[in-house]
Amino acid sequence: VRSCKTAADERAVILKECAAIRSVLRDSNETLRARNVGKLMYIHMLGYPTQFGQMECVKLITAEKFAQKRIGYLGLMVLLDERQEVLTLIENHMKKDLHDSNQYVQALALCTLANIASEDMARGLSSDVLTLLNSSSPYVKKKAALCALRIVRKVQT
Repeated sequence: VRSCKTAADERAVILKECAAIRSVLRDSNETLRARNVGKLMYIHMLGYPTQFGQMECVKLITAEKFAQKRIGYLGLMVLLDERQEVLTLIENHMKKDLHDSNQYVQALALCTLANIASEDMARGLSSDVLTLLNSSSPYVKKKAALCALRIVRKVQT
């Protein structure tokens, strides 16, 4: 993309890369999914549509590996907002991650919840966030406090 001299060249490169990403995602190659979602986030930041990558983010947050889960949650925060219907699919998995034994997985779920939760999702997961305010980890407490603040602001209005 950097080597493109005109906007038309950039569009052509982006369309070609999006087609390549779609074909790799259709093959459901697990090792390349996180890298391709990273590419989709970059393409989204350039202003091109990347809705086809939303379900790939959902698949990544269900992964067991932390690196894939991290890319999945980051992709959700970048590619989605609170008006997307895909959010209903991730609510149960976020609840599971909020109860995970790894504090970093809990923090990923808390950050994502704070950034993209709809009003209904915020209400549904608020009790889990309140439970995490009593966590023994100061890192999780801080994230839970910030998430609780966003939930209160969102539900109040």
